[in-house]
Amino acid sequence: MKTHQLPNDAPYSDNQRAWLGGFFAGLHSQLVQNSSNAQTARTIHILYGSQTGTAESVARDAVKVAKAHGLNPVIKSMDEVDADALTKMETLLIVTSTYGEGEMPDNSQVLWSAVKADSMAKLENLQFTVLALGDTSYDLFCQAGIDWDNRLAELGAARLQTRIDCDVEYEEPAEKWINNVISELNPNSNDVTVNLTSVSLTPSVGDITVPSQYDRKNPFPAKLLVNRLLTTENSSKETRHYEISIAGSGLSYEAGDALCIVPTNCPDLVADILNAIECDGDEVIDGISLREALRTQFEIKTPSKELFNAIKERNQEILTEILESDYLWGRDTLDLLLENQNVAMDFYTRPKEFLALLKPLQHRAYSISSSGKANPETVHLTVASVRYNAFNRQHKGVCSTFLSDLTDENPPIRCFFTPNKVFRVPDNNDLPMIMVGPGTGIAPFRAFLQERQFRGAKGKNWLFFGDRNAETDFIYRDELEQMGKSGLLNRLDLAFSRDQEEKIYVQDKMREHGAELFAWLERGGYFFVCGDAYRMAKDVDKALHDVVKTHGEKSEQQAIDYVNQLKKDKRYVRDVY
Repeated sequence: MKTHQLPNDAPYSDNQRAWLGGFFAGLHSQLVQNSSNAQTARTIHILYGSQTGTAESVARDAVKVAKAHGLNPVIKSMDEVDADALTKMETLLIVTSTYGEGEMPDNSQVLWSAVKADSMAKLENLQFTVLALGDTSYDLFCQAGIDWDNRLAELGAARLQTRIDCDVEYEEPAEKWINNVISELNPNSNDVTVNLTSVSLTPSVGDITVPSQYDRKNPFPAKLLVNRLLTTENSSKETRHYEISIAGSGLSYEAGDALCIVPTNCPDLVADILNAIECDGDEVIDGISLREALRTQFEIKTPSKELFNAIKERNQEILTEILESDYLWGRDTLDLLLENQNVAMDFYTRPKEFLALLKPLQHRAYSISSSGKANPETVHLTVASVRYNAFNRQHKGVCSTFLSDLTDENPPIRCFFTPNKVFRVPDNNDLPMIMVGPGTGIAPFRAFLQERQFRGAKGKNWLFFGDRNAETDFIYRDELEQMGKSGLLNRLDLAFSRDQEEKIYVQDKMREHGAELFAWLERGGYFFVCGDAYRMAKDVDKALHDVVKTHGEKSEQQAIDYVNQLKKDKRYVRDVY
């Protein structure tokens, strides 16, 4: 095998050179070993349901662990297999996230519809286990994983191990699940110990990824360059444009990726919570002051279920109100404390117990509104600042107002990238793109258009955009109009809901121009959606089915099949939240 050397001008650091050198040095022996074991290794299938890429990343870690244990893993996205393929599998590992209101990720929905159907064949020869990723701040925590686990058991499949449900801090339980399952599948290799941190730095052949110095555990300290108000002063919203420098980081990103920001909590909210629990904030807990812990380490905006249950157990009077309404809607941690100050709480005298009831402060992910090729040293965001009055006080979004209130004196923005390998500008520069992104949903499509311009792509581009009022909420208006004049943006259809008596939304504009929309799809067009998952994305999906049914002259089922094929072909992709 030829020795691989890196040229002196290769764009890698010394650490990256050392890593790559080690990788290529070990590649030959790995290939020889894989070849000799390929005929005898036990085959396991690993399917992932992923909306933003986390479940896929965990599934690929499982592949690397399986290979280290002498197994033959076959990894696929759930939209790459059909129900019939499941009947031929003997060992199945499922890694799935949950999004929206307990829903399956987009790439799982077609397969799930077939599996949950009454006509689904029995799977009595299948062994399986499920790793579910979720967030306990949502009511239907890990529901997609729960549904898969229950349904496969109903079909006669046998559990290899009990399902594991992971909260936002998923790494440790995911690592334990992977190592336990893989060791059980090949008990003769129990002497092989694998740590996911090191495994993830050992890519498979054809999947070479140079490890970055900066990630979720070690965010990059970026500098804010631009903080500009996009909406007018008279708008009912506050939407801002940010430009953040990543110069010198060695980081890069693609249009469609997300930037994750690790915020700190508002000092005023911290002070109010300290007052509510009757602490001065100087108490030292595990080497850090209570004030600093609340500001930088714990989630104090969204109440944790642990805190809520602790208060509920001590105040039976709120049970009736909880049962009669969505009690937590609009309330934050401070609201709960203020409304229950008459209840004796353990943490009034023992703040360590209070911290134990809180969740760790999490990063917030934002769709990037710039092309990494056109802007290699900066990343742009389009963010709506969350501010509202409720329960006799002002409430603020944690990260959106952390960004909006930054000044030159503030510390750097800690951030890292999350790739979204599916939500991408088409590789074929000649194919059309249809983009639906009302409000801040325009963010990735601004990036897509910059990417198309950078590539010199000839494919047509069509954007559906809207908001409340054109006069106050038409963000990036000058840019979009210039893109139209230059020929980059071939169609721009606008839906400002409150500019007329009858509200008009982007899905209405889709139906209005349904014939041409369907014609673009027939020419190989890609259909992208970004924005609210709860209402907008569902309404747009319904409109898409209606357009296909009407202008494709199809039956209800034929329209469903057509849209499902778009999903399988990665031509109908959503970035929804």
